[in-house]
Amino acid sequence: MRPILSSDAIHPAIGETVSTYHSNVVQEVIQAAAANDVVVVGMKQNPFVKKARKTLQQAGVQFTYLEYGSYTSQWHKRLALKMWSGWATFPMIFVDQTLIGGSDELQALLKNPDENLKSLSRV
Repeated sequence: MRPILSSDAIHPAIGETVSTYHSNVVQEVIQAAAANDVVVVGMKQNPFVKKARKTLQQAGVQFTYLEYGSYTSQWHKRLALKMWSGWATFPMIFVDQTLIGGSDELQALLKNPDENLKSLSRV
């Protein structure tokens, strides 16, 4: 597990800034993951996001899609999500409120029948 800077190591003068950085976007993703079995968080023009969505559609898996800008817009919102999740790329795919990774990890999980991902069963 990667080390995360302890809140004790953040100066009080910036603590609120750190803890509230686009927290509305983070809360939106948390709420979507709580309300839906499968959530894909992505961005326009990203081929891996398109691949993940197509893979889920072809597998008959219903999902909720949240999109935050493109390569040139809304990068601050995506940065907040990266900081929160620790996942540096898009898409971010959540199954049963658990981050499973991106498009490649989704492909691997769908190919592995031993994975217990009830939400990825065919609809």
